[in-house]
Amino acid sequence: MCNFEELNINKVKHSFDKLKAYCEKENFKGWDPYDGLNSKLFQATPLKHSALFRLIQIQTFKRSPINLRKLFLVKKDYNPKALGLFLTAYSNLYRLEKKEEYLQKLYFFKEQLEELKSEGYSGSCWGYNFDWQARRMFFFPKYTPTVVATTFVAFGLFDAYEATEDQRFFDLAISGAEFIKNDLKRTPKEKGFLFSYSPISGNDAVYNASLLGSKLLARAYFYTRNEEYKELARQSVLACVDAQADDGSWVYGEAPVQNWIDSFHTGYNIEAIHEYQKYTGSHEFDVAIQKGVDFYVKNFFLEDGTPKYYHNKVYPIDIHSPAQFIVTMCKLGLFDEKKDLIDRVLHWTIENMQDTKGYFYYQLKKSFSSKIPYMRWSQAWMMYAMSFYLYYLQKEYNV
Repeated sequence: MCNFEELNINKVKHSFDKLKAYCEKENFKGWDPYDGLNSKLFQATPLKHSALFRLIQIQTFKRSPINLRKLFLVKKDYNPKALGLFLTAYSNLYRLEKKEEYLQKLYFFKEQLEELKSEGYSGSCWGYNFDWQARRMFFFPKYTPTVVATTFVAFGLFDAYEATEDQRFFDLAISGAEFIKNDLKRTPKEKGFLFSYSPISGNDAVYNASLLGSKLLARAYFYTRNEEYKELARQSVLACVDAQADDGSWVYGEAPVQNWIDSFHTGYNIEAIHEYQKYTGSHEFDVAIQKGVDFYVKNFFLEDGTPKYYHNKVYPIDIHSPAQFIVTMCKLGLFDEKKDLIDRVLHWTIENMQDTKGYFYYQLKKSFSSKIPYMRWSQAWMMYAMSFYLYYLQKEYNV
């Protein structure tokens, strides 16, 4: 008879297999919480020219527990960030088992990303497959490159390169550092500066986005030994660490409307600072990382493994929260130390947020939960996270 630990592992593997089958059946195309402006009906009206109505359209689709996309003619599509996450997931699988099916998926994702690359910038870069209206009145046409999408895609390509040793993955990714260096704006701070979210978004000050730029520059430095990449990455980390509160937390950003503290962006920040140090050989920010981890673990999870959204509020329970937690713990080398909590969080998530069809829900709320099967936000993130879990399970426990 299997013991409880073995039953948990089998449960995770079964869950992952169901999720993988769902994503492959959908050919990795899907809807997104923010794709309301892809509606053919909305685009046929003069409302598409109004920033206010664009924002209303996006928020209505995002907040509705009922999927309006078929009715409003929003088609499923490839999202570059999702493809980057899938690249890392299948790279992890390929490192575990050298299966031809995994290798072919890596080349499939690369081909799609070559087609979806944003042109006219200093290096390789990617955006989202939908127009997006920001609350601060910035309008991003589809495929406007962002530091977030570019970093996740480039990391996926680098992961595929390390898994396969195929230079073509590397060549597509490496010039992403030039996009970060040359095309993003910089907001000077008392220490260092913050990278902008995109080339057109102005001097915004969002910590996780800037740190993702540092993360990509640091990995590019690791491969190229370009000292300019290293120093630019450090300046962004300096600004973000200087903004860390004494208790180890970060608010989302510096604007008055960005003063919340949430789980997955906290995880982003900690992971990105760690990745900067990993790829540059630095230990300058060890204390900031430890403070961040302590706050993260103590404030975002209930005893039964429920992943909270905010440090002081549980709902909405968002699928990003458990996914990023697993990744952060794995990347920081804390898989063994935090395995009990990781297991509780992962098993709670499987029990409460995975549909019988294999996909994971977007958000659970006290009422009117959203169980729409978003490909980027939910499925790609959980495949990404669970691939790390399975990889480190093999690495640490040979299971």
